[in-house]
Amino acid sequence: MDSKYIEQLLERYWQCETSLEDEIELRAFFNGNDVPGHLLRYKDLFVYQQLQQEVHLGEDFDARMLAEVEVPVVKAKRLTLTARFMPLFKAAAVVAVVLSMGNVMQHSFFSDVKEVAAADTIGKQISAPSVALSGDVSVSHEKQVMDSLHRVEEEQEIEE
Repeated sequence: MDSKYIEQLLERYWQCETSLEDEIELRAFFNGNDVPGHLLRYKDLFVYQQLQQEVHLGEDFDARMLAEVEVPVVKAKRLTLTARFMPLFKAAAVVAVVLSMGNVMQHSFFSDVKEVAAADTIGKQISAPSVALSGDVSVSHEKQVMDSLHRVEEEQEIEE
């Protein structure tokens, strides 16, 4: 074949103006052994195209692709109202436990009275030893107030 004609076909090929017959002609030319030296750089491209046209997908390609693309159907789970608020319930329980522990720690570390407090049926707090000694709640309360005032006075005297 004439190298000038092939160069013109290549020019049209690079400008995307060739027909399928022209491209077949170019592939046939570059698959041959008599390619001029200045056109050898294009030989690999057209040989590669010819080889790739012969490569086909396997028989099971469609099945494999469909298996990869199709996702299994997942049924929606029905949530109840309690299930939706469960994280909120858990958070409230954690807050209640932390506050309760803080209250217990505060009373155990900062309490000067070494008596155990017990609640009566009305809800007032009274000290356990005073309940055992007397039934009068107001007397035990006054005694506690007087004891705390006495301690404060002693501390002031020590400071002076």
